[in-house]
Parts: sequence; C-alpha cells; structure tokens
Amino acid sequence: MTAPALIALAPDTHDPRTADTVAALTTLIGRIRPDLRVTSASLGRANTLKSTVDRLVVEGHREIVVIPLLFTADQDITAAAAAAAAAAADRHDGVLVHVTEVLGIEGAFLQVLDQRLREALSLRRVRELDGLVLAGEGSSDPLVQSAISRAARAWGNQHRLPTIAAFATAAPPAAGEAVRAHRADGRRHIAVGLLFLAPDHHTDRVTELATEAGAIAVAAPLGADAEIARAVLARYAVGAVSLVPLDAWAV
Repeated sequence: MTAPALIALAPDTHDPRTADTVAALTTLIGRIRPDLRVTSASLGRANTLKSTVDRLVVEGHREIVVIPLLFTADQDITAAAAAAAAAAADRHDGVLVHVTEVLGIEGAFLQVLDQRLREALSLRRVRELDGLVLAGEGSSDPLVQSAISRAARAWGNQHRLPTIAAFATAAPPAAGEAVRAHRADGRRHIAVGLLFLAPDHHTDRVTELATEAGAIAVAAPLGADAEIARAVLARYAVGAVSLVPLDAWAV
C-alpha cells in the first residue's frame, strides 16, 4: 500500500524568501523519508492547495495529509486550511485529504532559536546579553498570544534572562516596544529571537523596529532545520493513521 502523500502547507508564500524556505524544508523532509511523496502548497493570496491536490491525484495518490506550517493555531488560518482541503477533496471522488494540527511550539524549536541567536551574536561579535525578546506572529486570538508568551518564558528560563514576548501584528507589544521596556529597566545588551519559519515582510519589520529601539542583534527565523522537518513528520504520522478506516483496526 502506498503511503499517503504529504503536503507542507504555508499560510502565504508570495515572498520568494518564504517560498525558498518551504521548498528547502520539503527537500529536507524528502531526504529523511525518501519513501514519501512530499510537496508544498500555500494559502492566502496564492492558494495552491487545490492545484497541488489535483497534481497528486493525477500521480495516483488517493490519500493526502496536509500539515500547516504554523507555530500557533490561529483559528482563521486553520479554518481556511480545513475549508480549502475539503474543497480540494470534493473535486475527486474517493480521495481523502486530512489536515493535521499545526506544528505548535516544540521544546526542540527553542534549540533552533538558540542556534540562530548564536549565529547572529557571532556576526555582531556580541558576547554579553542581559535581556531577550521573542517575537512571533501577531493575532487577536488570545490563545495565540498566550502560546508565544509561554515560549518566551521558557526560552528566558533556559538562559536565565528576562524575556519579553513581542508580536509582529495585531497585539502589543511590538518588538521595538519590548526592547525599549528592557532598556527602561536598565538593560543594554538585548537580543531578539524570531519565532517564524521564514523571512518575510513581518520579520523585516520586526528587525527594523528592534534595531531602531537599540537591540544589539536580531536572529534569523528558524528556517529549514532538521528539527522542523522531524516535527512535520511527527504530525504526518498522526495524520496518516487518522486516514485508516476504523474497520481496518478490527481483529
């Protein structure tokens, strides 16, 4: 039996840097699991999920698992993903398309944040820190804000440094405000981590605001890292099991 195909779903890939990162991630996933058909699609202005499902069906795939490449479960985006997947499946009789939970914020992702931070600090030749900011996507959803805030606390506890959560859109504080809050408390060596998969206009703005406010370094997004790839495959494994009919488990 052929394993279900895997679609890594990005919210929007109109920025070529995002598209490049997602392409690199799918390549990495394919190297880890060469037995799987791995591809990507996007929502937003360039909704390619339907056409991607169409292509996989032409190739002979009848089961497809879609993994949203999100660190937080924004209800609007997850609902849009589910609706788009259902519409794509409706075009093909007998084809099953399952959308998994989002990636979430795994503990291992904090290690990737550390690596990106070390790279940024090395580039700037910085050896001393007395404050951190963790910037993520903004949302009016309090659950999204809470998830990023919890990640900021965990990251700060790991380094024994005061850490403030910041948001790119919708919710305060912005990255610049968070840096200034640290500076108002007397801290001068403040670095910013980006809880984003790929660079885009949001990360550009976060970097600009944080630098203007006095941050000494801003790390790159997590990118196509092996830890992200393993998290995608973990979600895939759960999604693939959910496609197995209940009677298949009968003894």
